[in-house]
Amino acid sequence: MIINPKDNVEVREDGHKYAIRDIPQGADVIKYGMPIGHATKHIAAGEHVHVHNTATNLGEAVEYSYNPSFRELERETPPRIKVYRRPDGRIGIRNDIWVVPLVGCVNNLAESLARTCGGIALTHPYGCSQMGADHETTCEMLANLVRHPNAGGVLVVSLGCENNTLESFKARLGLSKDDSDGSKINLNLRFLKAQDPGDEFKRGLELIAELERDRVGERTDADAGELVVGLKCGGSDGFSGLTANPLVGRFSDWLCARGGSAILTEVPEMFGAETLLMNRCRTRQVFDKCVKMINGFKDYYASHGQVCYENPSPGNKAGGITTLEDKSLGCVQKGGSSPVEDVLLYGERVKAHGLSLMTGPGNDLVASTVLAAAGAHLILFTTGRGTPFGCVVPTIKIASNDKLAASKPGWIDWNAMSNPDVEDFAAKVLRVASGTELASNERNKAYGIAIFKDGVTL
Repeated sequence: MIINPKDNVEVREDGHKYAIRDIPQGADVIKYGMPIGHATKHIAAGEHVHVHNTATNLGEAVEYSYNPSFRELERETPPRIKVYRRPDGRIGIRNDIWVVPLVGCVNNLAESLARTCGGIALTHPYGCSQMGADHETTCEMLANLVRHPNAGGVLVVSLGCENNTLESFKARLGLSKDDSDGSKINLNLRFLKAQDPGDEFKRGLELIAELERDRVGERTDADAGELVVGLKCGGSDGFSGLTANPLVGRFSDWLCARGGSAILTEVPEMFGAETLLMNRCRTRQVFDKCVKMINGFKDYYASHGQVCYENPSPGNKAGGITTLEDKSLGCVQKGGSSPVEDVLLYGERVKAHGLSLMTGPGNDLVASTVLAAAGAHLILFTTGRGTPFGCVVPTIKIASNDKLAASKPGWIDWNAMSNPDVEDFAAKVLRVASGTELASNERNKAYGIAIFKDGVTL
């Protein structure tokens, strides 16, 4: 246990909450200086505060008003990093070959081809038997990933009879059906329709050889202010909002002050803390987009007969998180304190420098994928419980507590409890960006994507 001499408060090492004074039944329970719920019975000083005596204050309908309150970041000179400069001017921090199937039917082929070159197969189960907006979402997400600057070359693999046809996908990218590569749009692309050649694997190998020949060969200097970083948490515990998430928030401010971009998603984990973000929106227009994002996700829950506030998972609760407000007030700290410059729809790409909010769920795989598709070069992933998951971009895992960092060194890149210094952490992130160090998911070859689905399957 730890003693805080300032307040004479004992902090338990299990991440759970204990009352520092009596809390009458019905009174708000305060953490992070804000209510995380109310006491369902009298809670005595020193008593465990958790799901057995605390409940959420959240409901479905909330009226929001714009009360701007944010501070401008003092601009700083960005350090230099080593990157791959793409023909269109963007930077990439990796130079991998990506194999992107347009439909799940060719996942095995994509995986086999990727293994031959040490590349990454972006497998998924969709691309056919979808309709309307659901189908559009899949196509747009795949197109954004194909455009990702971390890919030194991309082989797009079609089956030949799916709804997400190779011809329509090329048009989405800005190519004609006769274009055999991506030179017209400054991308190193090749296309394979598996049903056409007699030996699709052999043809795929030939196309990969062309991609390897044409990809950029050497890293060059660039400002770290060109970086786009995704902010994500998964398997939170009671320390996440005290150690790992605040560290990532300080880094987000550090990066934005140097001209970089940070993206915060997981809309359901903003519920209960959303007004903190709304009041940091730079303009009324951005605020209106933020309100629409929050209410849109609440409507999504309601359309499926679900309440919006029943979020903390069993692992969250075991780690000391009691209500959605408790989780959200810790989660939004990843966004630091800088102004919110933009709010993005699911599937959009980042446009503004500074902090953007991104429409997306809390699910680790789906949220990480939407960050990558929006243009994040890497993802900062905080966790109090641990996970081996990694996205298709470098996924730096930040532990919220010493126990996790010690027990899972193969999963964890940084221990925020032992080292909360933002300058040290920034140096680590820049080493990963420059390729002198690998993130844990890269060391473990753990790469994955998941696309949000909200529609019928034919």
